[in-house]
Amino acid sequence: MLRGLKDNFEAKGYYVLTASDGKQGLETALKEKPDLIVLDIMLPELNGFEVCSHVRERGLEMPIIMLTAKDQESDIVLGLNLGADDYVTKPFSIKELMARAEAFMRRRADSEPPVYEFADCRLDVPSRTLRRGGDEVALTPGEFKMLHLFLRKSGFPLTQEEIRTTVWGYSQFISLRDIDKTIASLRQKVEPDPDRPRYIHALANIGYKFEPPATDGNRTDR
Repeated sequence: MLRGLKDNFEAKGYYVLTASDGKQGLETALKEKPDLIVLDIMLPELNGFEVCSHVRERGLEMPIIMLTAKDQESDIVLGLNLGADDYVTKPFSIKELMARAEAFMRRRADSEPPVYEFADCRLDVPSRTLRRGGDEVALTPGEFKMLHLFLRKSGFPLTQEEIRTTVWGYSQFISLRDIDKTIASLRQKVEPDPDRPRYIHALANIGYKFEPPATDGNRTDR
């Protein structure tokens, strides 16, 4: 199956990396950061659930399609809750899998602008840098992921749990207090007046929402 999938993706012009066990797959994903992962659940060393969880905990956001021979709702729900984007049950159609993969690739290319701008701030996603008024502002990895999340979901309320899992994965060591502290630090770096925030708003009993001025909007430099 591994060889067949590799041949089919390469025939479509993709550059394909393969791994025959979960440990090797995780190491490859963390090192190479591929644009998409096709992940079998039934793997030696580390199973697909563990690989998916570790990938998300490290902050990697590429689409993950999980393959499983178990057409059971509990396995599907677990995979999706761990951060998988889609699933295909074995035996499956190569054409169906390829179509789903290509849809994710198109969506990823079309929906992710390389640069977000609001007020005098400019976040460059590929270089992971923030500039404010032309000057570079140092961000911690957590602050970058949080600001990136806010900008991608601009105008939408985000629960504390969604923020925690997107920024830090499913780490049991991250508390709601840690989220609030990172928010406070980020406000110091992007808000004109951190004590009266204009962009990052707290929502009682929900979480937070990023709302730049209506005259700003996100722009893309192509």
